Amino acid sequence: MKNKVNEIAISYSGSTKANVLPKITCSQNAADLVYNQWNKKTIELHETFKIMLLNNANRLKGICEVSTGGITGTLVDVRILFAILLKSLTTAVILVHNHPSGTLTPSEADKNLTQKIKNAGALFDITILDHLILTPNGNYYSFADNGIL
Repeated sequence: MKNKVNEIAISYSGSTKANVLPKITCSQNAADLVYNQWNKKTIELHETFKIMLLNNANRLKGICEVSTGGITGTLVDVRILFAILLKSLTTAVILVHNHPSGTLTPSEADKNLTQKIKNAGALFDITILDHLILTPNGNYYSFADNGIL
């Protein structure tokens, strides 16, 4: 009997030149960029977790939605998150999620997840630059600015 296995293909496709990609210079800049891309019809309905993929010059290669959850939380599978980071040849990332309630205070779960991702990133030389919490009105909280990254 002949063994059969699935073929796994890994690819990266990008046509925009790196020098024209938006450069992330601060948390406000990152928050504005990702907030402008957020679906305003759902930002106050449920939590969504996204990642901002950056190159070595902190230019934004793209934004990827990792998970969508319920009213008070979303489950982030760190393995899927890192599959995206590694496949896209990302060297730095900004984590982003929204709080539909409008509160800017990170939960213990938010802090624990951030630390878990930061620890895993260290193994792959991927820098976690920040974790932003967005509210429906466009306000944000930066883990880096508040010294808890």
